[in-house]
Amino acid sequence: MKINKRFILSLVAPFMILISVIGLIFRDNKKRIFYLPIGFMGISMIVEKDLRRKLDRKSIFKKIKSYRKVK
Repeated sequence: MKINKRFILSLVAPFMILISVIGLIFRDNKKRIFYLPIGFMGISMIVEKDLRRKLDRKSIFKKIKSYRKVK
């Protein structure tokens, strides 16, 4: 069975957030700070992907509008 690489890569950011939350909950107070950067990176990856998708949709919609015939 062939596994799509994009599917695996789409799960990286949620796993980063999950690892960060688990580390923050179960580690000692001194070692909790090490789990914050991985959580922030996971969140920033998801937010960046969402913003890029919105901007791409806007640009595609503008291109479609420019090809529409004027009546």
